[in-house]
Amino acid sequence: MRGSNQSSVSEFLLLGLSRQPQQQQQLLFLLFLIMYLATVLGNLLIILAIGTDSRLHTPMYFFLSNLSFVDVCFSSTIVPKVLAIHILGSQAISFSGCLTQLYFLCVFAVMDNFLLAVMAYDRYVAICHPLHYTTNMTHQLCVLMVVGSWVVSSMNALLHTLLMARLSFCADNIIPHFFCDPPLLLKLSCSDTHLNELMILFVGGLLLISPFVCILVSYVLITCAILRVSSTRGRWKAFSTCSSHLAVVGLFYGTIISLYFNPSSSSHSAGSDMAAAMMYTVVTPMLNPFIYSLRNKDMKGALRKMLSM
Repeated sequence: MRGSNQSSVSEFLLLGLSRQPQQQQQLLFLLFLIMYLATVLGNLLIILAIGTDSRLHTPMYFFLSNLSFVDVCFSSTIVPKVLAIHILGSQAISFSGCLTQLYFLCVFAVMDNFLLAVMAYDRYVAICHPLHYTTNMTHQLCVLMVVGSWVVSSMNALLHTLLMARLSFCADNIIPHFFCDPPLLLKLSCSDTHLNELMILFVGGLLLISPFVCILVSYVLITCAILRVSSTRGRWKAFSTCSSHLAVVGLFYGTIISLYFNPSSSSHSAGSDMAAAMMYTVVTPMLNPFIYSLRNKDMKGALRKMLSM
C-alpha cells in the first residue's frame, strides 16, 4: 500500500518562460529580476519606516508591515527559482522542492487574503466607530488576528501539501508554468484526485470567499457612513484613508478571480494564464508599497525621515 502511494517521478520540469524565443526570455528574465528587487526593497523600506517611526505604531500600519513581510516571502517563493532556471539553464524542480513551494504558496496567498480582510475591518472601525477605535482595536486583538491568520494559513497549506504528497505521478512531469501551480499538478497525477479537488473547492474556497465577503461588508458599511458625512471635505478625507487599501484589494482579487473563477478560464491560453498568475504573485507584491507610500502622507513622511538619516 505504501509503495502505491509513492511517486515514480523524482522531479518536474517547469516550462514557464522557456517556450518564448530566446530574446524574449532574456527580456522576461530582466523583468522578473527588476520586479523582484523592487518588491524586496520597497516592502523592506515600508517595514523599516513603520518600525522606526513611532507615529506609525498604530493598528493600520501594524497590519501593513505584516502585509509587506508576507509580500516579500510570497515573491521569494517563486521568483528566485525562475531566475535560477535561467542562470543555471535547468528547468527541473525536485518533487520535494515542488511540494515545499506549494506549501509556502498556500501559506502566503491565504495570509495576503486574511491581512486584506483585517485591514478592511480596521478601516471600518476607524470610520464607522471612531470614538471607540482605541478601545476596540487593541494591540492584543491585532496580534491575535495576525497570529490566528498565520495558524489557519499554515494548517490549510499543510492539508493541501499532504494531500498532494499522497498522489502518484507516473510519467508526465512537465508543468507548463513558472511555478508548481496546484491545478496543473493535479492534472499530471495518475491517482484519484477527487479528494484534493474537493478540499481545494471547499477549504480553499471558504478561506478565499470568507475574507472577501468581510471586505465587501466592511466597505458597504464604510460607504454608508461616508455618505452620511455632511461636508465634501469630510467625505474625501474619510475615503482617502481607505483608497490605497481598495486599490490593493482590487489588484489582488481581480487577478485571482480572472484566473481561477472565470467561467471561460478553461479556454484561456497558457500564456494568458501565466500573465494573470504573474500579476498576483509578482506584480501585486511589487506595487503594494508604492500604492501605500504614494497615497499616504504619513508614510511618505516616515520614508523621507528614514532615508535622510
